[in-house]
Amino acid sequence: MANKPNYLSVAVPVPMRQSFTYSIPDKLADLEFSIGDRVLIPFGNRQVVGIVLKTVFADELGDIGLGDIDKDKLKPIISRFDNTTRLSKEQVNFLNTCSRYYHHPIGDVISQALPVLLRQVKPVDLTPPACWRINDELSAADFEKTKATISKTAKKQVALLDYIANQQELTWPEIRLAGFTKAQINALLKKQLIFEDQIKLRPFSMSKAAVNEADKPQLSIEQSVIVSAINQQLDKFSCHLVDGITGSGKTEVYLQIIEQVLLNSKQVLILVPEIGLTPQTLSRFEKRFKVPVVLHHSGLNDNERLQTWSQVKQGQAGIVIATRSGVFSPLANPGIIVVDEEHDASLKQQEGFRYHARDLAILRARALNIPIVLGSATPSLETLQNGLQDKYQYHQLTKRAGKSSLASISLVDMNTEQVEFGLSGTLKAQIAKTLERGEQVLIFLNRRGFAPAISCEECNWICECQRCNKPYTLHQTQNLLVCHHCGSQKRIVRQCGECGSVRIKPLGQGTEQLEYRIQELFADYSSVRIDRDSTRRKGELAKLLEQVANKEHQILIGTQMLAKGHHFPDVTLVAILDVDGALFSYDFRAPEKMAQLLVQVSGRAGRESKPGKVIVQTRFPEHPLLQDLVNNGYGHFARYALIEREQAMLPPFSFQSLFRAEANYADLPMSFLRDISQGQFEQCMVSGPIAAAQEKKAGKYRFHLLLQAKSRNHLHQAVAQIIANIHCHPAQHKVRWSVDVDPQELSW
Repeated sequence: MANKPNYLSVAVPVPMRQSFTYSIPDKLADLEFSIGDRVLIPFGNRQVVGIVLKTVFADELGDIGLGDIDKDKLKPIISRFDNTTRLSKEQVNFLNTCSRYYHHPIGDVISQALPVLLRQVKPVDLTPPACWRINDELSAADFEKTKATISKTAKKQVALLDYIANQQELTWPEIRLAGFTKAQINALLKKQLIFEDQIKLRPFSMSKAAVNEADKPQLSIEQSVIVSAINQQLDKFSCHLVDGITGSGKTEVYLQIIEQVLLNSKQVLILVPEIGLTPQTLSRFEKRFKVPVVLHHSGLNDNERLQTWSQVKQGQAGIVIATRSGVFSPLANPGIIVVDEEHDASLKQQEGFRYHARDLAILRARALNIPIVLGSATPSLETLQNGLQDKYQYHQLTKRAGKSSLASISLVDMNTEQVEFGLSGTLKAQIAKTLERGEQVLIFLNRRGFAPAISCEECNWICECQRCNKPYTLHQTQNLLVCHHCGSQKRIVRQCGECGSVRIKPLGQGTEQLEYRIQELFADYSSVRIDRDSTRRKGELAKLLEQVANKEHQILIGTQMLAKGHHFPDVTLVAILDVDGALFSYDFRAPEKMAQLLVQVSGRAGRESKPGKVIVQTRFPEHPLLQDLVNNGYGHFARYALIEREQAMLPPFSFQSLFRAEANYADLPMSFLRDISQGQFEQCMVSGPIAAAQEKKAGKYRFHLLLQAKSRNHLHQAVAQIIANIHCHPAQHKVRWSVDVDPQELSW
């Protein structure tokens, strides 16, 4: 008993930058306590779940600043949860590192890394999830006979049956993500073609027979060199940047590296930027490898997330495909981490704990001593600079896979064109020619809704959201005006708010209006719109993408949801309608983001043997950024942009942190930021406080303070000093403030 700890240092899920010390009561003295244990503790007038950060002996209380405290004042913990939900020491150390780097409360960091059900006091159910399998009790003849009874109109039932047959077993999240419904499952169950079972939970292992060799193409020389280089370093940490043009076969490189990792019976974590990319990524991996593949993304319910977490922790999952929060997955036997589309902005969390999943993935790979692969056709300038300086191993894929070639890009000067519905005469003619050849067209407009504003034709009044001082976006189909900043909605107004006129008209064009106009212009062809509004229902995105693949639609209209990773073999013309806004933004990252978006969208054209063409409509065709991209490509643009960044001493040649503050009155956050930035900050430049680009949002006035330094150490010292100043400031509870280390958005 004497060798057992008497106290526990516990991380509590509250926005306080400290841990809390609790005593171990006599009734729990026989239990073994370890770092990472989930414990039930009293906090204030409630009970919460905390995570043990450290076990403390009585004579060590002085080491944690509690030497003079009355030990009877330390509250005892209430209970300890089951060991199956304990965090590993590696995870706790990693989360501590995250907390220190991003200057975020440790309790909140750990809380965000846990599934919701593990943050709650009630016990969790870790019963293996249900799955569906083909009924193997039916003979082949009986199976085909019963299958023939499915109505010819029930094509989705047949498709689901084939899908289950190919995958052997499927869980509900996998079925739902592929665009199928519970009704279709029930119909097949009724016909006894499939049966419901539970997933057999066993430690993952792999043999050569589990690789589908028929689906394995011959690698190009460039691909082979990269695969060989990475495979030789699977037993240690190394960071690899795979910079490959769109369609160059980066995914095949990942697959062949992953095959070697799986054959060593180690787990693979694949981070993708958005849930929209998970259906096709899942399909590609399940087709190649007969190993357990689990998903982790926002489309799962709480119980499904817990099941995924448990399967990964117990080593039952071979491959984890996840969006950004998957970087915290409790890998039991990690082998490699892959970050696809590493440049993508959605890998950065913009609320609460503002981490960047790519950067944390690199930190985690280093701690686990495993390799990490970053892939992109348009690497971020920070990543590219690390590759050029040999901090990362830099690999390039300069040729497209197979017989496809890069699409040609041409600029259309909108100042000299006759425009109808936002489409130039040149573009309409090219769309018509492409459709006549039986090929598909993708029209990209990064603005959803029917129109970005409505206005009075008499007095030019614009209907604005009073909470944000920004125009409402017109959503005609829903008969609503929606503020895309705060989410507030109202019915479409029929009269001017100033002069009472009924001559109200939409200003500008969004994807909803574009779809309507395209159907007018090309009535003989089918069009489909893919944006956040049209894919709200679960499984809808996968369903629409399948329809496009089956050539049910000839014209695709969409936002940046269509820009990344999708493979449309019959799309030979891509039209980009509006890129001019980013050319004159005050955010120094705007040109980089615009260039990445333009190249990614362009990469959807000509991905098979058919040549592709990209048309970019602009009123500034002579702009040097556009000319550089069109004539020299992203690689040349990025290297030139790095020279500009170096001359201006901007990231990646310096490091930044952004303090944000908001309140109901403009003078409060302004004076708050001014007060906390007083003092000397060694070798650190302080800019502001200034109003944010959008000063008012959801009724709050917003200001920010930017810190910049040549070294990370000096920056973090300054951030720590300002946070200390905040804790002494009398207005700290009157404003909502946050700190963002390595901010990606200055225009919040």
